[in-house]
Amino acid sequence: MDSDKKPYWKLFTSTFKLSACTFGGGFVIIPLMRRKFVEELHWIEEQEMLDLTAIAQSSPGAIAVNASVLVGYRVAGLPGALITVLGTVLPPLIILSAVSFFYTLVRDNAVISMIMKGMLAGVAAVIFDVVITLGGDIVRGKRRLPIAVLLASFVAVRFLHINIIVIILVCGAVGAADTYIHRKKEDAGQ
Repeated sequence: MDSDKKPYWKLFTSTFKLSACTFGGGFVIIPLMRRKFVEELHWIEEQEMLDLTAIAQSSPGAIAVNASVLVGYRVAGLPGALITVLGTVLPPLIILSAVSFFYTLVRDNAVISMIMKGMLAGVAAVIFDVVITLGGDIVRGKRRLPIAVLLASFVAVRFLHINIIVIILVCGAVGAADTYIHRKKEDAGQ
């Protein structure tokens, strides 16, 4: 990236458009950000986007905002992070302000209720796509530990109702230990 010509306006308009056209939260905006910043603009590599997504998901706060901060910082430093946050936060702020103004007029409208239910189905499909895409990368890697952690995490949340914070901490510890062991093996092999 040319240091004289930072892509501030492109960062703002990209995140603004993504945020304005995304319903369903951070899990929906992540694949759209990937398409925009990895495939279309080529500002970030595929693996780096996966790493930024993992950091955004494990950080406190909204995933979409966290991912925007990380992408903006990666592309244009601190000003880029601030610009992408603004681009991500403004559309929901504007939309929610308008919705709250007209809420009393539409809250009992049957058509609006059907539209919202249809949007829920679309959100479920997009989240399913994210799970298949990211989970497919893990399965294609053919490493047993990540697959076991993925399945154990699902069972712990879905059936055992274990607090998500505990699961995140345990998964983080397992990942750190696995990375440490792999690096030791690589160092011993050299």
